[in-house]
Amino acid sequence: MGQPARKALSLEAYLQLEEKSPIRHHLVEGTLWAMAGAGRAHNQILTRLLLKVGPKALEEGCETYAVDRRLKVSEDTVFYPDLMVVCTPSPSLYEEAPCLLVEILSESTEDLDRGKKLWHYLRLPSLRAYLLVDSRRVSLEAYLREGNQWTYLRLGPGEKLPLPCPTLELAVDDLYRGVNLEEG
Repeated sequence: MGQPARKALSLEAYLQLEEKSPIRHHLVEGTLWAMAGAGRAHNQILTRLLLKVGPKALEEGCETYAVDRRLKVSEDTVFYPDLMVVCTPSPSLYEEAPCLLVEILSESTEDLDRGKKLWHYLRLPSLRAYLLVDSRRVSLEAYLREGNQWTYLRLGPGEKLPLPCPTLELAVDDLYRGVNLEEG
């Protein structure tokens, strides 16, 4: 005999639980997923990204959020991206229209970042770029929207990525300068 089906958590119930919880959770298709802690390399890379992307986003009239701002991707799915740029901010408890999303890969987050997040993120009409930055090796992967098509790029040391939002050139080496990469 199978197990009884679990009732999916509604967006409203999730938001109420999340406001009281000492730890953050993603809501993935109606199910709570506890978030993994971030290592030193993750935080170093995130800081370098924020320092590079944040000023240019502000200059273009956009906001940059790191870690603690929710992103609603559907009625039953909410994530906390590592970094997001939003040019039309939402007055609610979450954002819905980012132009850039970044996830920093680690052993504990890679499956979610390449799986459910990728699947949901690439369906957002406002999204122009999704970046996956590895915390274990010098590697930047980019999904860039060109019209209605997505282009995938993989970059390494010495390479640069032209970002569409905010408009800037992102050097891979700048993201990893001085970073102590985690063991994979």
